[in-house]
Amino acid sequence: MDRTALADFLSRHRDALQPADVGLSPGARRRVPGLKREEVALLAAMSTDYYARLEQGRGPQPSTQMLAALARALRLTGVERDYLYRIAGHSAPDSVAVSDLVSPSLLRVLDRLNDTPALILSALGETLVQNDSARALLGDVSGYSGLERSSVHRWFVRPETERWRYPEQDRDRAGRALVSILRSAYGSLGPRSRAGEMVGDLLERSAEFREIWERHEVARRFEEHKTLIHPEIGPIELDCQVLFTEDQSQTLLVLTAPPRSESDSKLRLLAVLGTQTIGEAR
Repeated sequence: MDRTALADFLSRHRDALQPADVGLSPGARRRVPGLKREEVALLAAMSTDYYARLEQGRGPQPSTQMLAALARALRLTGVERDYLYRIAGHSAPDSVAVSDLVSPSLLRVLDRLNDTPALILSALGETLVQNDSARALLGDVSGYSGLERSSVHRWFVRPETERWRYPEQDRDRAGRALVSILRSAYGSLGPRSRAGEMVGDLLERSAEFREIWERHEVARRFEEHKTLIHPEIGPIELDCQVLFTEDQSQTLLVLTAPPRSESDSKLRLLAVLGTQTIGEAR
């Protein structure tokens, strides 16, 4: 680990960003040319003290999870992300595998979506980033790790965390859609990828998954309209818009409701409620 190089790299990339670049308000007159340390720490979901020590060249070796979070916060390109990993003493992530590096172009769009639920998903259904509105609607999924980061995996292994969001009559369709997306990823990434690991685990643990998997349904799209259930507000009818990266490895999913509709009013109410009751519903 090259602490000096890491400290300088983080500092320079922080200085190169403006609050508007990452969806933050500039606030009062600023004394620093770019982002503040506490702003980077907030974006990366780490303590300001921890981040400050990294910039001062005296912090511990960051984990790959921490580095992925910093790459997202600093809007690094793939080459820059790989360099960050190497100077921090880690091997760069496999460029062929599903990556936690969020597409900078999708992040720029997400940063500008404040009043409607929006999230960025990997090809395996892992939520890489979600805005506050998405957390209020769907809950904060940042606490999951391993294969459980994928909503596909949770749907079959921990159904109590996912299926309550859908009306009972829609659950069969939703499960088949999730499997078809996983099969698309499996076909692209191969059996030795994380997609292959997930398929093997689900085939062993879920008879329902095995039955759907054998249908060989393949898709890389999302329903144009769906109904989601919030534990406090009830059913919300939503339209789904999606934006894919060029290689279709990541998806920006935006959930909207027609203006002045009942569902639009419910989304506005969610902005007030936030995530304060989500955890109680699980």
